[in-house]
Amino acid sequence: LTLADVDAVRLLLTGQSVIDWHRLSFADHAEVDRFLRLNELDPESDEEMGRLEDIRADAVDYLSRAFAMAIPDEVAADLPARDLFLVASSHGPHQKWACVVLKVMHIIQHINGRAGLLKMSVSDEIIFREIELKVMQVVEQLRAAGAPLTEWEWSRKPRDSQITKLLAKRSTLAANIYDKLRFRLIVPAPEDLVPMLATLTRQLIPFNYVVPGESLNQLVDLDEAIRKQITNPTVSQAIKIPSLNEFSGPEYRIVNFVADLPLRIERLLPKSDLPSDLTHVVFVLTEFQIADKETALRNESGASSHEAYKARQHERVRLRLFRDKDDPLPPD
Repeated sequence: LTLADVDAVRLLLTGQSVIDWHRLSFADHAEVDRFLRLNELDPESDEEMGRLEDIRADAVDYLSRAFAMAIPDEVAADLPARDLFLVASSHGPHQKWACVVLKVMHIIQHINGRAGLLKMSVSDEIIFREIELKVMQVVEQLRAAGAPLTEWEWSRKPRDSQITKLLAKRSTLAANIYDKLRFRLIVPAPEDLVPMLATLTRQLIPFNYVVPGESLNQLVDLDEAIRKQITNPTVSQAIKIPSLNEFSGPEYRIVNFVADLPLRIERLLPKSDLPSDLTHVVFVLTEFQIADKETALRNESGASSHEAYKARQHERVRLRLFRDKDDPLPPD
């Protein structure tokens, strides 16, 4: 694992936010370009690098107006925006400024993508299909290359399940359903988990769009994995393990996280139909579940099974729907 791999996998497993980072870990332009492609920005396209420059200018303008920050010229305009990733990974005088600008650029790009999705008249069916095809293409390439993957599948949460989930949880906002589209990957053995996660952050999932606070890691001791695969002591930190899903069985174990995957608009609409002011990327919330084969089999038996999970969830809904005014609320 490279230092960049470790940073990405830690973020994925812990559900932290890149906004809280103080440094990036890109070693060269090749790593930066791979990351840009994950974010659906082509480093060889003048048009798309122009978009990156526009986002940088927007970020600098925001920081200047909102916080009266005097961004150094090298960071604000002189260096290509693509080079900011290397500056943010360095120990030079402008490292912190590059990080600050990149954090705001990340937010602006996400806002633009979300706004673009609202402007289009495209059904969830079409959007989900394109995300499924995107993930399928990457997974099949990994399997063809010999990646440790025993099985994989995807599913969409049916409407009845969405209703049940919102009735069962204290949060009843439909926007908080992150698993309308879910992918499940099973690797042969526990030692394959970290390599698979690192590979996904290299080939499919931009670490900056892992949704903060929505990760669950019950299988990976990242400190131990790091000690086995990397010798740099500065990357070893304590890992906070979030709580289990309230309806899961006591023995259920999984690595679970949500990412807002970028998707090119041209996959959804003909290029001739795209407004000139529309961003070229939108984002789609997607859940990933990963486990080793033995754990996956154990998760499908007894109190950990999906049937037992649904029964506990349905019982919570009944309690909430038929609760008398003086009855205590069922605990979350």
